[in-house]
Amino acid sequence: MSHNHQKKIAVINDMSGFGRCSLTVSLPIISYLGIQCCPVPTSILSNHMALGEYFFDDYTDRMEEYIGKWKKLGLKFEGIASGFLGSKEQIEMVIGFIREFRSGRTKVIIDPVMGDHGRIYATYTEEMCGEMERLIEYGDIITPNLTECCRLTGTAYREEGWEDAELHDMAEKLSMRGPEKVVITGIPQGEFIANYVMEKGKEPKWIQVHKAGTERSGTGDVFASIIAADAVNGVDFCRSVKKASDFVRQGILVSEELRIPGTDGVCFEEILYTLERK
Repeated sequence: MSHNHQKKIAVINDMSGFGRCSLTVSLPIISYLGIQCCPVPTSILSNHMALGEYFFDDYTDRMEEYIGKWKKLGLKFEGIASGFLGSKEQIEMVIGFIREFRSGRTKVIIDPVMGDHGRIYATYTEEMCGEMERLIEYGDIITPNLTECCRLTGTAYREEGWEDAELHDMAEKLSMRGPEKVVITGIPQGEFIANYVMEKGKEPKWIQVHKAGTERSGTGDVFASIIAADAVNGVDFCRSVKKASDFVRQGILVSEELRIPGTDGVCFEEILYTLERK
């Protein structure tokens, strides 16, 4: 009996019960886009950490046995996606997972969640940053924000005023490590938020959307989930980046209308039906 008649993406991330981030974002979005989403939880949280008080259960010591059952089932994946990882050991497990389950038809999408606004998260050590540099070498697509891109390329961070040549240099450095496609996300440009897109063999492109509302938790997870599903569905990369950017913006606008706190994430449920499918 084969379990591989439907397209599947294995998503390696934490599970936060409240706050619209990580796996609770990926599951509905990837599913809506016609792909079975198979979660690999790295930890279980009652809600994400930005809400202050939370329950936390580290899943590192159970991940190997969990993944081992998938090996016995003979599961095959058209996509493998990773998000926030809490330790050096978890990053190594993701590398091992990719080596074990990757085939010629598998797209690997790495969201190197390490920091934002020029600051690396307090949980990320120098050793973990070095391991993330190893992990991106396994990606077909990587989606770093500006902070993460600067850290991965050894570039001094600044908020605004980036020249095309500077972003081209950073994206090219990342691409030379292995990924076929790189998108540097969340670049402030006056009234716009921009993404810088590089694909091997193609001219780089800027994709802009107007700024909307205030900063919200989980926007990167929404963005990366759409990118992952579209990659497996064969959607053009630039088209996918534009689609994801527009969807995040619309979700923020709806969230503002409903007066949802920024820590509660993006109300994507209200507009999920608008996402272009296959």
